[in-house]
Amino acid sequence: MSNPESFIDEVNEELKRDRLFAAMRKYGWIAVVGVVVLVGGATYNEYRKAQATAEAQAFGDSVVAALESEDPAARAEALSAIQATGDRAGILNLLLGAAEVAAEDRPDAIAALALVENDSTLPASYRQLAGLKRVIIGGELIPADERAATLQALATPGNPFRALAMEQQVLLTMETGDREAALTQAQALLQEPDLTAGLRRRVAQIIVVLGGEQPTDLG
Repeated sequence: MSNPESFIDEVNEELKRDRLFAAMRKYGWIAVVGVVVLVGGATYNEYRKAQATAEAQAFGDSVVAALESEDPAARAEALSAIQATGDRAGILNLLLGAAEVAAEDRPDAIAALALVENDSTLPASYRQLAGLKRVIIGGELIPADERAATLQALATPGNPFRALAMEQQVLLTMETGDREAALTQAQALLQEPDLTAGLRRRVAQIIVVLGGEQPTDLG
């Protein structure tokens, strides 16, 4: 019985091979397409990564080259010529605002910072910093009520720029001539946790100027 059994086994193996080859002929293209898609996808991802790296490096090189100019006006002009989108545009406009200030062009600095402040696609920290800098740089060029509204939003608990915004609120109140209210604000600011030593000293000086007592604990 061994020979018939061996013959049957060989036939079964042949049938299995025939079915396998038939399946490969029928469905093998799917595997080929799958391999092509996987390889193509990996290649495209690597290309995009390389492209993003090259773009980031080109942007960084352009910014560094612009900042190397010793002439503030030329520095601002060079920064203005750089093309950027997204977060890079936010960074660029923050730098441009600082450059315009150095070039003593406050209106253009305010405009550059306003672009960052009003761009909802940028991270909140960029927008908040731009708003604070715009108020500080703008001063009397920005209506007092507009500055007050901006600072009120920045001075909310949990905001990373709360203490600095509160300092500006004190100065704005002093500007309006309400020394008593300014003194109250300054004393409240001095109670804020995690004040830097520099800010604590500035607030203490304001309190003295406003007629308050010299704080004893300045950190």
